[in-house]
Amino acid sequence: MLKKIYKTVIVPYTLFLLYLMFLGMGRFQYDDNLITVEPIFSTINFIQGVRDWKEIVMIVLGNIVMFIPFGFLGWIFPKLRDLKTLVLNFIPAITIVEALQYFTRMGIFEIDDIILNTFGVYLGWLLCRFIEKKFRNLVL
Repeated sequence: MLKKIYKTVIVPYTLFLLYLMFLGMGRFQYDDNLITVEPIFSTINFIQGVRDWKEIVMIVLGNIVMFIPFGFLGWIFPKLRDLKTLVLNFIPAITIVEALQYFTRMGIFEIDDIILNTFGVYLGWLLCRFIEKKFRNLVL
């Protein structure tokens, strides 16, 4: 049952997430193409520069939590049940999205986003395995 719901929801969810990444949350087109390639440091600098914890939670945790559903892609594509295969397919896909943000200037190409998004996929994969073991009857 959960697999059927997931199959129905993941495409609209992905489209919604792409909307957020390019147009939502007050996005605007930057004057220049922006890129940050120093892992972790840009996130630390961002956290240190923000005065409102709500913004930190929304941006940093959002980059993790919003990608948890992609950890369940093995329910649709059996080859992606393997964590290594899932991650090795996800990283190029999210890198393309980040590159599109860079080239359209509708966001910043950030290595930290790739890391945080991938961590979200990993957490989703762990959650998927847990749900499959704990609620076996509901998954099918």
